[in-house]
Amino acid sequence: MPTLTADKNQPELSKAYDAKLVESKWTTFWETHHFFKANPLSPKPGYCIVIPPPNVTGVLHMGHALVNTLQDILIRWKRMQGFEVLWVPGTDHAGIATQTVVERHLMKTEGKRRIDYPREEFLKRVQKWKDDSEKVILRQLKSLGCSCDWSRLRFTMDAGNNAAVRKMFKKLYDANLIYQGDYLVNWDPVTQTALADDEVEYEEKHSFLWHFKYPLKDQPGHVHIATTRPETMLGDTAVAVSPKDLRYQHLIGQKVILPLMNREIPIIADHHVDPAFGTGMVKITPAHDPNDYQMGITHHLPFINIMTPDGKINENGGKFAGLSMAEAREAVVQELKALGLVEKIEPHVNRVGVSYRSKAVIEPYISKQWFVRMGEFGKKLRHIIENKQVSLTPKNWENTYFHWIDHLRDWCISRQLWWGHRIPIWYNKNNPEQRICYDGEGLPPEVEAHPDDWYQDEDVLDTWFSSSLWPFATLGWPEDKPELKKFYPNSVLITGHDILFFWVARMIFMGDYAMERPPFPETFLHGLIYGKSYWKDAPGGGIAYLSEKERIEYDLGKPLPADVHFKWEKMSKSKGNIIDPLEIIEQYGTDAMRMALCMSATQAREIDLDRRRFEDLKNFANKIWNGARFVLMHLKGNENNPALTAQEFSQGIEATLLALEDRWILSLLNRTIKSVEQGLTAYQFDQAAQEAYDFFWRDFCSYYLEIAKPVLMGKTGAPKERSNKQKLLAIILCQAIRLMHPMAPFITEELFHALKDQLKGIQEIPQADPDTRDTAKALLCMACTVAPYPVPRENHIDAEIEKAFGFVEKVIYTIRNIRGEMKLPPGAATDVHIIGAAHQEAIQIIKHNLKMISSLVKTKSIQLHESDPSLGFASFGIMESIKIAIPLPADLLKNEKERLLKEQEKLISSLEKLRAVLANPEFISKAPSQLIEKQKQAFSQNEKELEEIKLKLKSLS
Repeated sequence: MPTLTADKNQPELSKAYDAKLVESKWTTFWETHHFFKANPLSPKPGYCIVIPPPNVTGVLHMGHALVNTLQDILIRWKRMQGFEVLWVPGTDHAGIATQTVVERHLMKTEGKRRIDYPREEFLKRVQKWKDDSEKVILRQLKSLGCSCDWSRLRFTMDAGNNAAVRKMFKKLYDANLIYQGDYLVNWDPVTQTALADDEVEYEEKHSFLWHFKYPLKDQPGHVHIATTRPETMLGDTAVAVSPKDLRYQHLIGQKVILPLMNREIPIIADHHVDPAFGTGMVKITPAHDPNDYQMGITHHLPFINIMTPDGKINENGGKFAGLSMAEAREAVVQELKALGLVEKIEPHVNRVGVSYRSKAVIEPYISKQWFVRMGEFGKKLRHIIENKQVSLTPKNWENTYFHWIDHLRDWCISRQLWWGHRIPIWYNKNNPEQRICYDGEGLPPEVEAHPDDWYQDEDVLDTWFSSSLWPFATLGWPEDKPELKKFYPNSVLITGHDILFFWVARMIFMGDYAMERPPFPETFLHGLIYGKSYWKDAPGGGIAYLSEKERIEYDLGKPLPADVHFKWEKMSKSKGNIIDPLEIIEQYGTDAMRMALCMSATQAREIDLDRRRFEDLKNFANKIWNGARFVLMHLKGNENNPALTAQEFSQGIEATLLALEDRWILSLLNRTIKSVEQGLTAYQFDQAAQEAYDFFWRDFCSYYLEIAKPVLMGKTGAPKERSNKQKLLAIILCQAIRLMHPMAPFITEELFHALKDQLKGIQEIPQADPDTRDTAKALLCMACTVAPYPVPRENHIDAEIEKAFGFVEKVIYTIRNIRGEMKLPPGAATDVHIIGAAHQEAIQIIKHNLKMISSLVKTKSIQLHESDPSLGFASFGIMESIKIAIPLPADLLKNEKERLLKEQEKLISSLEKLRAVLANPEFISKAPSQLIEKQKQAFSQNEKELEEIKLKLKSLS
């Protein structure tokens, strides 16, 4: 059998990492080999995540990049841990948003609105938009490195979801949990549809509080009401006071004449009225205000709707008909002024609801809508969280969740749109009260038999209704599929905290209702990404946002002029603080972007995403590349140092040849593996990424590789030591690559294959040590993405070894510090003298690791002494009662003397202050004992340092 050796002719890795070349290669490779395809019949334990489906309205933004990066990290991690992993990809039809975008596009390109097309023709246009947009989104997801099972792509309006939506609607309808009624809803006059309470965002706007006079009917005089919405007085049907307000008790039951409309309306008493607001007397418009609506029901008041669906005054507004609500406000105020009925107008900050999609001002509006009764679901939603059937991370979101439940109202699920799931209700044309709710495909049999006698409800369901079924509809429900048995409940949900109520809570109650189990045991709610908004104060007031070029320059550290300001704000096109993930990938590479997002994903509500972080992580990718390149180069052989053979590697490392630095790096590696696993388990992505970053850059590259260089290059040590170091380097590199793969999949896959090719022919020999066997097993896999994730070996984690190495590290730091203070050129070699007769244990550690010290600092020799040698002109450092001295060249005498005199002056001043503190009886009597002891130790250390400096100055003289 021929000897298996590393291929000496194999081309080395290029000097620079080319992210574009690497990423395109491995995306194709992973897909070709179907590594991401899940098998529901596998005996392996299941792990499943369903993607929060992005809206088919346009390209992905940085929020999508964040949420999908975090999901992919968990998916790759669990796949490598041996789970049968399913990550379901998909997109959301996003009813309001998509229809609005397409309508705007058609108006711009064809000059037509939705109503200018037959319904089916318009829906074909939207479907074409969806298909084109979805292709772009999927391409972008793949460019992010998302390891979804692409064969299971879903869409919230595909055939499977249609079946699920119809089934769930009928299930709720038959249980009397869905009902239809005329209710006051949140109305968006731009998209002309109702919105659920959760879809309304509130903004504070500067407005006014108007005080009007309403004439009394049966006696002279007026009552004074205060309102923030003058225009709605056209629909007033009462005036109300608090029953506890003694000022108005005598007026309760009387009537006033509604100005402009000349309508008699009563004065009523209701507990909803706040006596401290305005005059304590308010106008009641039941059809256009939520509180007024409740009073209207309680007091049996008329409901007068004064608004058309597009936000204009209707015929009930008399001569104001046809005006927009804003125009009507101005006209009503002017008319009342002319009649002398305006008492006063005062500034007032009003909380105004706006549509989360169109940003139109929401108008309360009486409309016939479909609702889900949320009473019973509210109790269940509370129970599920309180009993930890679903845990929310971070935990502080529980209070927000419970507050929402305490104020839960019935969910309005109908939308006045064309794009969406049509409500599966058919009405008899001759008797509209006769209805059919049908959950099958096509038409109900009665309708199919007599199509001219029936018509289907025109409205569609709220997008969140179909999305709430996503965790089980994507797995085949309502059919009994193997996927449901294997992957439901899903393992975790990762999403932004802004859709906790829109989506998360609704999935919980829908999943529990349909499947009798919540859809996932854990939810991680990540923060929302914020970017820097830059602006200048514009002439004449206002602000002017800066151009993209200027923003990027300032993002990357260019100093801000005095007239330029910035603040962190939620990313917005209007504020100009958007960071495009595709632009970042183009400039820095996908792995750098993923690592940057991972390190930014704290459990805070806001994520301040600094562009400089991408630059830092691009440098880290280059560090990974160069560190791996160094290892791979030194696994090869030359005429003086033979290559490491695959056969030799398979036989394992020799523990007797392990030096302190070897045991130290193994201890830190296994401690890091353990910490990364703990971080990912607790959804502390930032900590997991930071641990991996610190280990590879600081511990492995900056220390271990530098210590290993002399041995690898044959300058020190025997051939066996070199071979052992090579094996250890291959093991650590293979472990580190697999450790970082979920976070940085492309570069690690490339390096995994480079190492795999370097040790072609590797074998898993049972007699070898566990680290070698683990590495051999991994490198026999087809790809890093399906190789086993490293498991921490507790027997390698050694605090004493880390402490000993830390001591040597301090020695090296002290030597470097002395050299730095002496301003010695980096290439200048010096003698180093270490004195410490009273600390033989420390001296022995140094003695056994002289080669390590020499590999990290430029030295001629390192000499150990029990007592001070006669060195003449030298600089000293104190480290844990060990003295380190470096003789100085004569030309540095003057500089060193000046430095020592300054240091002496600082120490004398410090000692005087410490002496005064310790001599203060009040301090001694009141300060904690630990603080007093700390001050005493500082005094003692300063005394020792001062004595050394005096001796140095004496020697220099």
